[in-house]
Amino acid sequence: MRALRKQFINWLFEISSKLYTQLFKSHKPWGIYKSELLSYSKTSFGYQLGVFLHTNNFELIPKVERHDCYHVLTGYSTKVEDEIALQYLSLGNGKRSIYLFGAIILGTIILPDYLTYYVKSYRIGQKANVFHSLDFKPLLKTNAEEFREAIFSKNQLQNIKKLQYELS
Repeated sequence: MRALRKQFINWLFEISSKLYTQLFKSHKPWGIYKSELLSYSKTSFGYQLGVFLHTNNFELIPKVERHDCYHVLTGYSTKVEDEIALQYLSLGNGKRSIYLFGAIILGTIILPDYLTYYVKSYRIGQKANVFHSLDFKPLLKTNAEEFREAIFSKNQLQNIKKLQYELS
């Protein structure tokens, strides 16, 4: 039954992300592709973003490129429960958007099994330095580890890994 609920949420994410991008995002897309990111220095945030995209067989979604940056920065995967937990972490970090609230509300209602994970993710987001409002494009050539450590304490990074380990 949980697998069916996860499939339903994935379907909702696919449809809602396209609508949200068309209706609410008016800024210019980055115009950067995975192949370009993979040509960056192996220690850079952009290269790690390229690896993330390659591993998941994605390209950056125009106008919402920073969402994938959140994945790389935090280490959250693209599994449904991680997507929802990432929204909770972003909420804790101060992000506010219609899409975020919709994902949290529906995700919590449909997959309440992970509520403890969601709440812990929210708390990590509260304690992290603000990242939700950063312009990630100029940061793509930044050293990934230094960038991550500027946002999260070592303890917070360990807590994220521990949470994900507990779920697997």
